[in-house]
Amino acid sequence: MLVTRAQALCPAGARASWAQLDRSAYLLMSRIEAQGPMSIGELAEAFGLDTSTVNRQTAAMLKAELIERHPDPEGGMARKLDLTAEGARRLAADQERYRESVARSLEDWPDEDVRQFVRLLARYNAGCEGRKGSPWPRPEGLLRG
Repeated sequence: MLVTRAQALCPAGARASWAQLDRSAYLLMSRIEAQGPMSIGELAEAFGLDTSTVNRQTAAMLKAELIERHPDPEGGMARKLDLTAEGARRLAADQERYRESVARSLEDWPDEDVRQFVRLLARYNAGCEGRKGSPWPRPEGLLRG
């Protein structure tokens, strides 16, 4: 809660003035971006949600043309969801705005403090994910050191 507090303290209109995606779309699309095309069942499992919840959330994203359905490349019955070009563009824009917001919050920190904060936050996230048994896919070596 404390890490996201800066976002929560912003007036709702201020965030809405730049955010292109709602929170659920941002989270689901971020996971698809990190892992690649996923079925509704895979997304539900990754987030510990009911498939009906994910189905409603993805239906809205399909309608907005942020994601699209593709046949399972392995021949399974489930369809895989992937980002559209517009979805990828909007996700990247929001990710950049979030990075800028965090950078502003840390701009007066010494470089070593920022490196330590990143290292400890990565360790904390890995610990939480490990207890849940659902690690977030990351490029090898990201945030180490």
